Amino acid sequence: MVLADVRSRLLSLIAVLVLLPLATMAVADEQVGWPRQIDVTGGKVLIYQPQLDSFEGDSLAWRAAVSVTVGDGEAGFGAIWVTSRIETDRETRMVSFHDIRVERVRFPEASDEHQQKLVELLEREIPTWDLTLALDRLAASMDALDSKPASVTDLKNQPPKILFVQEPAVLITLDGKPQLRDAEGTGYMLVVNTPFLIAFESASKTYYLDGGEIWYTAAEVMGPWKPIENPPADVVALRPPPPADAEPEEPGEADEAGEEAETDDRIPRVVVATEPTELIVADGEPAWTPLEDSALLYMSNTESFVLLEVDSQRYFIVLSGRWYASKSLDGPWSFISADELPEAFSEITLESEMAGVRPYVSGTDEARDAVLDNMIPQTAEVVRKDAKLEVAYDGEAKFEPIEETELTYAVNTQTPVIFADGKYYACDQAIWFVAASPDGPWKVADTIPASIYSIPPSSPVYNVRYVYVYDSTPDVVYVGYTPGYTGSYVYHSTIVYGTGYYYSGWYGSYYYPRPATWGFQVRWNPWYGWSFGLSYSTGPFTFSIGRGGYHGWWGPRGYGGYRHGYRHGYRHGYRAGARAGYRAGQHQSRNNNLYRNQANRDRVSHTSGGGKRAAPATAQNRANNVYTDRNGDVYRRNDDGWQKRDNNSWSNTDLPTDRGGDRERPSSGAAGTRPSTGASQQPARPESGTRPSTGASQQPARPPASSDHSRQSSSRGSNSSNLNRDYNARSSGTQRTNNYRSSGASRGGSRGGGGRRR
Repeated sequence: MVLADVRSRLLSLIAVLVLLPLATMAVADEQVGWPRQIDVTGGKVLIYQPQLDSFEGDSLAWRAAVSVTVGDGEAGFGAIWVTSRIETDRETRMVSFHDIRVERVRFPEASDEHQQKLVELLEREIPTWDLTLALDRLAASMDALDSKPASVTDLKNQPPKILFVQEPAVLITLDGKPQLRDAEGTGYMLVVNTPFLIAFESASKTYYLDGGEIWYTAAEVMGPWKPIENPPADVVALRPPPPADAEPEEPGEADEAGEEAETDDRIPRVVVATEPTELIVADGEPAWTPLEDSALLYMSNTESFVLLEVDSQRYFIVLSGRWYASKSLDGPWSFISADELPEAFSEITLESEMAGVRPYVSGTDEARDAVLDNMIPQTAEVVRKDAKLEVAYDGEAKFEPIEETELTYAVNTQTPVIFADGKYYACDQAIWFVAASPDGPWKVADTIPASIYSIPPSSPVYNVRYVYVYDSTPDVVYVGYTPGYTGSYVYHSTIVYGTGYYYSGWYGSYYYPRPATWGFQVRWNPWYGWSFGLSYSTGPFTFSIGRGGYHGWWGPRGYGGYRHGYRHGYRHGYRAGARAGYRAGQHQSRNNNLYRNQANRDRVSHTSGGGKRAAPATAQNRANNVYTDRNGDVYRRNDDGWQKRDNNSWSNTDLPTDRGGDRERPSSGAAGTRPSTGASQQPARPESGTRPSTGASQQPARPPASSDHSRQSSSRGSNSSNLNRDYNARSSGTQRTNNYRSSGASRGGSRGGGGRRR
C-alpha cells in the first residue's frame, strides 16, 4: 500500500470519527489489559500502555504509542503526550486517570493536514475515556524513571529487647507500667495502654486476658497467667465490637496447596513486656535445616525468620524489616544494614522456605518492588462542604515543642494537631484541616506550611509529613499520602516498618497511644503491604488491633488482625495464591486505602467514571509490545529485538536488547541527591499553595508545576537504554499484576475488593 493511499484512508477514517459517536465499548472482566481498543465505524484506535515521563504529587506525565487502523488495512502509528491527575486505591490496587489533557500528538506517517485532524480527534476523545491502570504496572513503570527514593535518615535501629523461648508463647505488650481506668457500669477496670483486652476485677483482685479462643487469669498483670475455661460472662461482654466493615474469619479454610491449615491445641504461655520487645519462639530445641546449596541454615521450628551463617556462626533475624545479628540466640544483637548482609542472603531463591526475607535483602527483585510500591501515594478528592472534624482533648489543649523545629503539637489528644505560622493544623485519616483555634471550627486545608515537612523521626507526629495537599478548587481539595504515613520507610535500599523510636503515650483521664515499631512480628507482603502476627500462631490464641474503644494502638493504621499460616505465605503467594500465608493481610488490605474507611466515607468524592465513556476494552490478539521514544518515534519489541516504524513498515534496528541489565537497583539515596520522581522518604518541603513533589529529596526543594517536564528522564543514557528500561518495566508490571491476580486477591472482593486490573 503506497503512502498516499494510507493517508487517504486515514482521512476517511477521521471523517467518520468526527461525525459519528464512538460505539458502545464492552468492558471485559478483571483480565482487561493493554493495548486498549476503541472500535468505530470503519476502523479502530489502539492506545498502548502508558510510559511514564514524570510523577509529581498526584500529577502524572506520560506518553503512549497509538495506532489508527482503517478497515483491514495497515495501521498508522504515532505518539501522544498526556498529563493527568491520578487517583490511586491500594484497596483495589488500581489507578484511575482524571483531568486528562493531551499535550501533543505526532503521527509521522500522516500529512500535516491529516495529522492535525488526528490531533483534534485524540485531544477531544482521549479525555473522555475512563482510563485505569493497575497499581503494580504503575509501580514497575517508575523503575524506568531516573530517580529513586532517598533513604530516610535518623531512623532509630537499636534492637528492642529480644527474648528467645523454646515453648509455645505469645507476647503481650504494654506501653509502660499498666494504666487502669474504670469501665463505667461494669465493676471492672481496664488496662488501657495495651492493644489487648486486659480487665481487672477489684473485688477478687483478678486480671483477665482475652486471647480470642481462650481466656487467661492472673493475680498480677505481669503474670504468671493461667488459662480459664469459663470466664465470667460480664468479662466477655467487655470485648469491643468489631468494625462495621470487618468480615468473620472463614474457619478451616484450606491453604494454597489445598491442605487444611495446621492447628495446635496447646495453650501458649503468656509473656508480658512493658518495654519495646520482640519474642522469638521455637517449638522445642532449635532445629537447623540447610537452605538449598547456600552457606546458610534456617530454624525450621519457628515462625520467625532466624538464620545461621555457617562460616561466621552468626545468627540473623528480621524484625520490622530490620536485620539483627548475634553470636548467640540470647544476644546481644546488633543492627545490620540490608546492603551489608553476607552474599549468601542474596542467593535465597523464591522457592526457598526463607523466600519471605527477600524483600529485606538489598538487590532482590522483591526489595526493589517494595521500594517502588512505597513511592506511590494514595490519593483522593475531598469535598470541602462535606469534610467535618471534631478534635477531642483530655482537658484543655496542651502543646509541647517539636524538637529541631519551631513547631508545637498537642500532646493530650489522639489527633495530631500542630501549631504553625499562627494557625492550627490537624491531620485526621490522611486529610489536613486548619483552624484559628485548637478547638476549631475546622475546615479542610488547601495549603500546608513548609515547616511541617521538617518534623524529625524522633517526634510522635513524624508520620504526618507524608500527608500532602496537591491542589484545590472552590469545591474540592486534592490530597494524598505516601506509605510513610502508615509507618513504611525506605532505609538504604529496602523498606522497614516504623521509625524505631519509642513514643510515650498520653496518660490522663484517658490514654492516647502513639505509633509503635516493635512487638507484633510485623512483616511485609507484596500484595497487602505490612501485616501483623503472633510469636506463636498455630495455637488457640488470636488477637485484633484497633477495634475502637480503648484500643487505638496503631494510630493511622487502624484495624488489623492475625490469622494462621503467617510465615510461608510469601513463597506460596507467588506460586499458587497466598491463601494460607499472611491472612492478616486480608484484613489489612481493606485499610490500605484510608480514604475508604468509615471516617472518610462522607468526606471523599469517589470520582471513578465520572460520566465518562466506558473503559476501552483490551485489543484482541494484539501484543502489548509497541513503544514510543521521547521524540515520538514508534518502536516494536519482538523476539528478534527492536524494530522501528518508518515509511509505513517495520524495519530492524541495531538497537541492543537487554532483558534485565538496564534495571537499576534502588540506590541508597546518598545525601544531596535530588531525583525528580517517586514518593519522598524525606519529603520535599512545599511552599504554601504548591504541589509537594513526590520526588525523593534530602534537602528542601520547590517542586515544579505539573506542566513542567524539565525533570523528565531523557538525560538518562541512550535511546536504546530508555526503550529497554520501558520494556523491562512493562514486563515486570505485567508479571506483578498477574501474580496479584493469581493470588486470589481480586476474586470476589475477598482480598479487599479486587476489581478490574489492567
